[in-house]
Amino acid sequence: VQLQASGGGLVQAGGSLRLSCVASGRTISGLSMGWFRQAPGKEREFVAAISWNVGSTLYAESVKGRFTITRDNAKNTVYLQMNSLKPEDTAVYYCAAGMRFTTVQTYYGSWGQGTLVTVSS
Repeated sequence: VQLQASGGGLVQAGGSLRLSCVASGRTISGLSMGWFRQAPGKEREFVAAISWNVGSTLYAESVKGRFTITRDNAKNTVYLQMNSLKPEDTAVYYCAAGMRFTTVQTYYGSWGQGTLVTVSS
């Protein structure tokens, strides 16, 4: 599956952005989907994941209560709604698809190209 992330940009602290990840090549039904991010000079880290049947979600503690992951299997798209953004949320955000519902990025076999989110203070 090929993944295309979009929706990043520059936003002030306290603002909101919605990232989208459109899949092509196959349906994402049956796949777990995740968002990860990599800040400058840091390792890529888990942000959020959603199970294939939309029954379960996982969030990093740092974004819990502020970010929401959703999916629309009919549109082959996954979203990440980001509210109350903080400067420390600045990073390149990547969407990923895999067979396992997990926070561990090595279980995700397909990755998008990333979209940059910059939060100014």
